[in-house]
Amino acid sequence: MKKPKPIKKLKSIKVPSAVKPPFLRPSKTAEEKVSDALSNVPRITNDTVSDHREEVLSSARKYIYPLQHSKYHLVRISLVLLLAVIIGFFAVMGLELYKFQATDNFTYDVTRIVPFPVAKVGGSWISYESYLFELRHNIHYYKTQQQADFSTKDGKSQLQRLKQQAMNQVIQDAYVKELASKNHVSVSNQAVDNEVTLVKSQNHLGSNDRAFNEALSQFYGWSQSDFKRELKQEMLAQAVATKLDKSTSAQAQAAFNQIMGGADFAKVAAVSSDDAATKANGGQYSSAITTTTTGLPPAVIAEIFKLEPGGTSTIINTGYTLEIVKVLSVNGNSRTAAHIQFTLTPITNYTKPLQTSQPAHLYISF
Repeated sequence: MKKPKPIKKLKSIKVPSAVKPPFLRPSKTAEEKVSDALSNVPRITNDTVSDHREEVLSSARKYIYPLQHSKYHLVRISLVLLLAVIIGFFAVMGLELYKFQATDNFTYDVTRIVPFPVAKVGGSWISYESYLFELRHNIHYYKTQQQADFSTKDGKSQLQRLKQQAMNQVIQDAYVKELASKNHVSVSNQAVDNEVTLVKSQNHLGSNDRAFNEALSQFYGWSQSDFKRELKQEMLAQAVATKLDKSTSAQAQAAFNQIMGGADFAKVAAVSSDDAATKANGGQYSSAITTTTTGLPPAVIAEIFKLEPGGTSTIINTGYTLEIVKVLSVNGNSRTAAHIQFTLTPITNYTKPLQTSQPAHLYISF
């Protein structure tokens, strides 16, 4: 049996300090650790900041550019849709107004916002809204007060007449406004309010606001502001006619001067008055007058109830006539009176030359 070989002694192995495991390395002091940490921190310079900013921005651009593109795309789509809606809206309203000639509330409200033209007079446009304003109150009156049925053959014919009447009125109003502008004639809102107060005081459409508004709504489908609008246009036509009709104004002034000079009222009436029904009787009205008498202009009634028996008024402009009135007697709430009437030349006499020189161009047909 062989003897085992003796075990050789292991030589001591030297481990280089650079590769010693951490637990064999000598621990560093705090100052050394701080120094090592600071040595690894990059230096902050303008170049390093610029490079870092560019790195951040470049990484963000891949999100920004698609977002901007989507935003612009969405805006373009929205604008195209909006344009399509607007074009469609105007196309539908064009058909409703110019082909079907709709008069419903929605169509009327649209024309109050969008100035669709219905005709042109000279250099002025006539709005579709003004035409519908005139037409609709007549339709309302005939439907509610006359029980008209515009779906029947006769009703359709009547509706056509009302349309033509409304168109003629707005064209006439356009000529009146042109004459008023040329002759510097206007009507103030205060004058309109005074006329409304006069109408209320005589209870022609109700003596208080509630009754007045109910009567306007019932008969014409109007508000009080609608009534004032119509009244103002009527008063403007009357004011223009009064200013242009110098001959009638001169006749009225001459008769008034005679009466103020001592001439007999009845004799002046018999010679000068345009009222064939009363001039033969010295201008005396056929019946007693009260504050609610119909058939007489509100301004005349108001003046009669301001005068004492035997009193004579100044010249009263009723819009269609010039009047001089005299109170003959008073009996309780009624009065007997006489008048001298001078009929003003109709405003149409002054608008006809304009109709010839500036014919209206209509955008709808009847």
